[in-house]
Amino acid sequence: MNKPLRVNRSGRPNRTRRRTALAGTVTLAAGLLLGSPQPASAANLVKNPGFETAGGDGMPYCWERSGWGDNDFTFTTTTDAHSGAKAMKVELTRRVDGDRKALITESAECAPTVSTGRQYDLSLWYRSTTPDTSVTLFRHDTTAGWQYWTDLKTLDMAADWTRATVRTPEVPAGTDRITWGVSVYGTGSATTDDYTMEQVPEILPPPACTGTAKECADGRWDVLPTKNPVRSMHSVVLNNGKVLLIAGSGNSEEQFKAGTFTSAVYDPATGAYKVIPTPKDMFCAGHVQLQDGRVLVISGNRAYPAADGSHGYEGFKDSYVFDPATETYTKTNDLNDGHWYPSATILGNGDVISFGGLREDSTGSVTAELFSQREQQWQPLWKVHQTWSYWGLYPSMILMQDGRLFYSGSHVFGNNIPGTGSAIYDYDANTVTQIPGLQRKDERDQSASVLLPPAQDQRVLTLGGGNIDSNPDANRLTDVIDLKQPDPAYTPGPLLPQGTVDLGNGPQPETGGQGKMYVSAVLLPDGKVLETGGALHNRANPVYESSLYDPQAGTFDPVAADPEARGYHSSAFLLPDGRVMATGDNPGNGTWNHNVSIYTPPYLLKGPRPAITSLIDSEWTYGDTQRITVDRPIAKAELIRPAAVTHSSDPNQRFVDLPLSVDGDSVDLNVTSNPNLAPPGWYMLFAVDANGVPSVAKWVHLQGPAALAATDASTHVHAFADAPTGKVTGPSARRASQPVGPTISGCDRHYGSANVCVPTVFPPQVKPTTAARCGWLRQNHYGTLKVNGTDDPLRLDRDRDGTACGKGDLTGR
Repeated sequence: MNKPLRVNRSGRPNRTRRRTALAGTVTLAAGLLLGSPQPASAANLVKNPGFETAGGDGMPYCWERSGWGDNDFTFTTTTDAHSGAKAMKVELTRRVDGDRKALITESAECAPTVSTGRQYDLSLWYRSTTPDTSVTLFRHDTTAGWQYWTDLKTLDMAADWTRATVRTPEVPAGTDRITWGVSVYGTGSATTDDYTMEQVPEILPPPACTGTAKECADGRWDVLPTKNPVRSMHSVVLNNGKVLLIAGSGNSEEQFKAGTFTSAVYDPATGAYKVIPTPKDMFCAGHVQLQDGRVLVISGNRAYPAADGSHGYEGFKDSYVFDPATETYTKTNDLNDGHWYPSATILGNGDVISFGGLREDSTGSVTAELFSQREQQWQPLWKVHQTWSYWGLYPSMILMQDGRLFYSGSHVFGNNIPGTGSAIYDYDANTVTQIPGLQRKDERDQSASVLLPPAQDQRVLTLGGGNIDSNPDANRLTDVIDLKQPDPAYTPGPLLPQGTVDLGNGPQPETGGQGKMYVSAVLLPDGKVLETGGALHNRANPVYESSLYDPQAGTFDPVAADPEARGYHSSAFLLPDGRVMATGDNPGNGTWNHNVSIYTPPYLLKGPRPAITSLIDSEWTYGDTQRITVDRPIAKAELIRPAAVTHSSDPNQRFVDLPLSVDGDSVDLNVTSNPNLAPPGWYMLFAVDANGVPSVAKWVHLQGPAALAATDASTHVHAFADAPTGKVTGPSARRASQPVGPTISGCDRHYGSANVCVPTVFPPQVKPTTAARCGWLRQNHYGTLKVNGTDDPLRLDRDRDGTACGKGDLTGR
């Protein structure tokens, strides 16, 4: 595995990684000025844009030296100017990490004032001898102070004076000023001159509602007339716009015994399904799109639990690749261990790393697995760094911008890992650092976690959850973390909106702290997050509620709810046309909901949508500028990685902002130079107008140039989670596995078949009597339940006739 592209490999504490200015804000006395200060023009918000007026500390007025890291550098005010008599040259002659840049001074006198929600066009003239330069933007938060915002544009090498232009994202709430300049992060020089910054005129055509007033405010759900033919619990949006729906045995012991394993490919354009031969029981496997668009499927179900408790679910070592072009599975080499319910995260170099799940003997796997993009196979154990940590089932492992992984605390089944419940995992250093702040960390079973839009902001939202072992009412909690902070920690977010739930007396509004587990969270092209579906208890009591989370405002807006139950084994995901598809529900009684719902968000009911009328190239490279044409003005464009979701988990879901340079209907899109922000692969490209209305997506393929492997051209990484104070642990002693009880799924196998889940602990509203428990099972349509063996731990077979909740069991109770 290539080392994650990070800073500070010296072994020193990472506390020095924060961006620090070489000189503080220059306080100028009149006697220090060699000429009158150049004010910003009426249109240009940059003061002293051509460096003509001198300031203090050898720098021009309103400009300061800035940068960080281990490198040798010079700042020179040179006469090699584009216009006037002066320009600024920044040169690196040796670099291990970090950058150097001349920035507009971070002061109220010099830093341009900005307005929340507005965008600004930035331009400059430059000459450069290095490909490792970018336009870098900082913002002043009225509460938190100055902080890195984003890199906007990578500059090509240029021997002659060349103009670079780029548009900022919308200014976040709480920001009153910005500063910017050109970062040099490779050996060589960049000479710049004649900076401009202009506010983009606000063009906001009034939306034309094309639905009812309620639909235009809340969106609309439609249940499709054609049902999903398979019991799919895994949904992967393919790079041809179709959807792979993987069922395996579909949580049916009968199908498992018959060897009936299924998948289907759904085509949203025609509404048709094609059932695909499936070679193995991929029920509860892991999956992720590889760089070339094929789908890597990791492990699956080797055995259902035994009624006598001798073993629980078992994972196998097999792995397969699904090819969207041929719609067939091909076997890879085996994993080192079995992994039923594994994670799957693609890295910036295209490799895939996987953790957790259950082994072939039902114990928990402590083996980290690595799939090599270059070799197209799983690596032998001795090639993979190991901490021998047990991460549980479907641990949500999100790739951070410097190559580390953030374990968000979202997982499946029972309690969280020991400690704070979230952590930063550093593969290269082979360490785990605990991250504080996650609320009720042992009640985040089947919560959802998502890297908020845009990925450049590096904020993660975690929503809801419960605990199938203790089976309390699922919660309304949300937590947000900003991983760009030096010592990141979760902070409480707004409570989830409440919906309706049926506890046996008909749909009623949720009360108190009632929320939901089995949450689905979907990134939308307007930059919001749709959360939908869920249930109040272990495989029971569906909650009907959906809302839109606004990452900038930090608020939820309740919208139309999916009319179908979407609890255990449900999933929701974004389609290339901007709609959301929702499938599945597998209650404890073993039934399956084959109905499919489609959500039309409000942005599709605001009148005509923009269109990408031409795409010059669908093959993209990191640091590229790519041109598209559009049929109307757009406010932003982004790449959204297609879904690969199961059990509320899709750690690879991300929304990557593409800063714009606009010239009429021609728009240049500036692609990040950091593959950890946008791992290689196929993406949906959306263009979005000022009303948040998106185009239909175009598919683009993002890959990295060979230059990314060069020792002096590593990715430009800024201050980032560089001083976490949580407990740090390294590798523990090598061990085979983690003990895991056979009831890990929260189901008592003494009753019914393996695909029926009688809860080991009933919801808190159910009294611990035979009558109350049998009444709850009857209300939830369990039907007749055979008692497996002679044990009756829940006291459901009082007359010991081998049938639970029969007439004789309820006599006198």
